[in-house]
Amino acid sequence: MSVFDEVASLGVVPVIAIDDAQSALPLADALLEAGLPIAEITLRTPAALDVIGAIARYRPEMLIGAGTVLTEAQVDAVADAGARFALSPGVDAATLARASTRKLPFAPGIASATDLQVALRANCELVKFFPAMAVGGVNMLKAIAGPYLHTGIGFNPTGGVSLSNMADWLSYGPVRAVGGTWIAGTNDIAVGNWAEISGNAKEAIAKAQKIRDQSSRET
Repeated sequence: MSVFDEVASLGVVPVIAIDDAQSALPLADALLEAGLPIAEITLRTPAALDVIGAIARYRPEMLIGAGTVLTEAQVDAVADAGARFALSPGVDAATLARASTRKLPFAPGIASATDLQVALRANCELVKFFPAMAVGGVNMLKAIAGPYLHTGIGFNPTGGVSLSNMADWLSYGPVRAVGGTWIAGTNDIAVGNWAEISGNAKEAIAKAQKIRDQSSRET
């Protein structure tokens, strides 16, 4: 099973900005307790690399990824820290090439057919559809993805995805998993509200499984 197959098996990825590396392990434990052993730690804070490194070292059962990876240097940094996959809000050929060199599974962000073709040329298995709601929601994704479905490319919509609308996304077969910022909010992390985070994660993974089960019965 590839890393992105593991992502798809879970169906939902907590997208997390974290300000204090001391919160890394309690955060990981809250997600693990909920049965959602995955996190995308965005490189939007100075603590991000230390968080990735701590979780990769001390909670190896977590599928830890890096988000907002924008440059070749950042690819190297997150790979060295122990990230098992990386994502970006946009698509950049040089960054994709470095990720390939480092054998780091990488999902670039796309919002158009042109973006998607760049990703396909780089042999991407998964792309982030971002910002998912702002660029037209699931109907826009279907319009963009339609001519490319035969390639087997998968999608990870992020940006405006929530518990209330995740069924719209996960019911569309090419969507492998959704990215959600609501699961572990910055404020909850800052005050150590681990029970809230764990509860959000449990609710998200349960709903993702229910949606997938229903979709499989309908097909």
